[in-house]
Amino acid sequence: MQWITREHPKIDRLACPWLILRFIDPAAEILYVPADAVLATADRLGATPFDVPGVELSHYGRACTFDYLLKKYALHDPALHAMAPIIRGADTDNHALAQQAAGLWAISAGLAYNIRDDQQLLQQGLVLYDALYSWAKHLQGQPHTQQPEEQLLVQVYEAYLQRTQNRPAPPPAWATQLRELIQDHLDTNLSLRLTEVADTLQVNPSYLSREFARYFDNLSFGDYIRKLRIEKALQLLDTTAYSLAEIAYLTGFSDQSHFTRIFKQHTGQSPASYRKKRLPK
Repeated sequence: MQWITREHPKIDRLACPWLILRFIDPAAEILYVPADAVLATADRLGATPFDVPGVELSHYGRACTFDYLLKKYALHDPALHAMAPIIRGADTDNHALAQQAAGLWAISAGLAYNIRDDQQLLQQGLVLYDALYSWAKHLQGQPHTQQPEEQLLVQVYEAYLQRTQNRPAPPPAWATQLRELIQDHLDTNLSLRLTEVADTLQVNPSYLSREFARYFDNLSFGDYIRKLRIEKALQLLDTTAYSLAEIAYLTGFSDQSHFTRIFKQHTGQSPASYRKKRLPK
């Protein structure tokens, strides 16, 4: 008996011929023709069309043609039903249906890419689905690593990976250099610009901006510098008689108003209020 479908098969149009040849019609002849010629050629040859719109042996809702063939021909082999969601997931791009679906799609797409002759591709597809059937029938519960020493190696490797992932990575050289550079500027007004720092360290500014927080208290470059300025301002308010304008200058703020606003954001009070509370009574 002849069975006919669209040319250039990938998933269902390889899986269904495999199912037909192995479980429905072992003497079947599978024909592949252009999509617009399937029905006319089927009528002319008396062939059974499948996996094309408008025929019985096709998709129904979320089920693909492989599913319908299982139902129509009452095929109850558990291995075939284990294969069905893998084939359906690969054929409908719903890889969540089975963890093997994405792999089946990848292998099938690669075969179709490498083999342009449909009959030659079918022969390779039969080998593929024979292998998938053998796995579904005999090997589903069998792990890849079977020997005790292999399992031990896997366990050791997994433990190593876990320790590696939990171990904090040492800071890169630029982070250490930058910390020293900032320390050198603590006695000045901390007027550091990210672009200038990046140039000094020979690091891309975008990279420095993106990675800075990982090594400096989870703060951006600007927030970290402002934090240091406020800490220095607190020290000056506690230990010197400098005016607020002088402290604003010494800590890198543009003017006293700017200094007061940022100080209040960080401490919840103005510099004047802070100093007043610190004065001996």
